[in-house]
Amino acid sequence: MNTEFEPKIVGILCNWCSYTGADLAGISRIKYSANVRIVRVMCSGRVDPTFILKAFQEGADGVLVSGCHPGDCHYVDGNIKAMRRAPLITELLKQMGIEEERYKLVWVSASEGDKFARIVEEMVATLKKLGPFKPQGGVKKYA
Repeated sequence: MNTEFEPKIVGILCNWCSYTGADLAGISRIKYSANVRIVRVMCSGRVDPTFILKAFQEGADGVLVSGCHPGDCHYVDGNIKAMRRAPLITELLKQMGIEEERYKLVWVSASEGDKFARIVEEMVATLKKLGPFKPQGGVKKYA
């Protein structure tokens, strides 16, 4: 029996670019770890910080938020809003005792299936080094 830690990653992907990029990775048969559970949202600017905290609370070991490249947002500036929010989310997570490496904001276009697969592999490797998420302070883990 393999007892190696396999991290659970919640991937919150924008509908227009990143979700399509992840889909392209699948269609192109690009192999990447099956550790990511994808949640499709209309825009990365729609991702509320409470979504990220809820993912950790529900048992995620990492959260990946991905949207369109800056300048390519279907809603003009949604990804800019996500970018502005990222330092605040990182600081909030740090204050809650969550390592900043457990949260990642990236840009993946619809034609970058290979990039999406590489990002997932890198995040899985990082989370394996960190180990399972152990809540401290204000985050309770229900899983």
